[in-house]
Amino acid sequence: MQIVIRNYYGKGTKKLLAIGEEHEAELQSLMRTVEGLVSYTLARDRRGGFSVTVCQDKRGIKQSRKIAQRFLAQYAPEISLAAMQITEGTVITHVK
Repeated sequence: MQIVIRNYYGKGTKKLLAIGEEHEAELQSLMRTVEGLVSYTLARDRRGGFSVTVCQDKRGIKQSRKIAQRFLAQYAPEISLAAMQITEGTVITHVK
């Protein structure tokens, strides 16, 4: 399995998370179309927020990025994130 963690902070983050919350059903529906999706989470933290995507393979991770970009283009075309940190890796263990 593969994982990607995207940390969002700085300008635009608050609006991004508000849109994710406001359109939660649409976001969930879109993310469920990712082939091999194991789980997806969008959360707030003290600096801004982050998403955690777990997929069976890298193809799913790439597809999730494209879907997230389409979601933003549709619901938040005016948002330009000031900062984002991306961490990708291979899952060692995953508990449900």
